[in-house]
Amino acid sequence: MSTRINLLPWREELKKQRQTEFYVILAIAALVGLAVWFGGRWYLNMEIQHQQHRNQILQQEIRQLDRQIARIQELDRTREQLIARMDVIQDLQKGRPQIVHLFEQLVTTLPDGVFLESVRQQGGSLTIAGVGQSNARVSSYMERLDASGWLTDPNLEVIEIRDRDGVRVSNFTLRVSQSSPGTSDNGEGTR
Repeated sequence: MSTRINLLPWREELKKQRQTEFYVILAIAALVGLAVWFGGRWYLNMEIQHQQHRNQILQQEIRQLDRQIARIQELDRTREQLIARMDVIQDLQKGRPQIVHLFEQLVTTLPDGVFLESVRQQGGSLTIAGVGQSNARVSSYMERLDASGWLTDPNLEVIEIRDRDGVRVSNFTLRVSQSSPGTSDNGEGTR
């Protein structure tokens, strides 16, 4: 009689045990994989939220800086307007004595026999219209204007000889430039 050993159930049990271990390891690996996936997703979400929070803070700071920039620009515009006003006031202050000198020169340069009818100012030049008893008196007036420190370069534009109440007169129009003799760099003229 011979003994027979059946190895099949042992192998089947070993095979079942290995399959069970394989499924357990597979389940553990799946759980670990899911845990890593959820952990990574949670970490990325936290990083995204953190970055969004930082972006919100930066946007608030940018809005605040934009308001400050707008205020600075408004202050710059106000400053420029004030400087322009100050310049106008300074120009007017500089020109104040000039009008006095202008009228003084108009009177002191006027010879006998010449009468002024109108004086117009455009920028730095004057247009003077008047009547002279003769061309020589008009010429004398132009020489006096040229010798004046405040009125220079007289230029006769029109001269017409007419009869006025039986007397011959010369109607004239001349242009003369204004100047400021003795004006220093700070705008103060000499008196």
